Amino acid sequence: MKYFLAAVVGAALLACTSVESTVVGTEEIKDIVANGGEPVAVIQASSLGWTFFWHSVTVVESNLDEVVKLLVSEAKAMGANKVDLKSAQTSPRSGFWGLSAILMGMPSSGAVGVAVKSASAGMSAE
Repeated sequence: MKYFLAAVVGAALLACTSVESTVVGTEEIKDIVANGGEPVAVIQASSLGWTFFWHSVTVVESNLDEVVKLLVSEAKAMGANKVDLKSAQTSPRSGFWGLSAILMGMPSSGAVGVAVKSASAGMSAE
């Protein structure tokens, strides 16, 4: 029993983040990239957090800031200098949704974007 409890506590303290990407050709998705540029990859970043007592105690953070930073860093690693953000979402922490975390909550966040090589310098999320 104590090993199980130790495993649960250990898992609770670890952040659960994920970044997936797929390399794409220019012709495959050129029509969905805003402001031109050469698409490099489609990237999805997600995270799952842990909170207790109506989200008042955060054990592992999960928010949009975190997943957008993951998305941008993956795009940079793939040689892109711009991210065309297609969608972003996070679990609300107030109102009805806050009531769902009476004892324990698992907020989640995610973002999807297209990594783009453009002629302009500098990394930005549009």
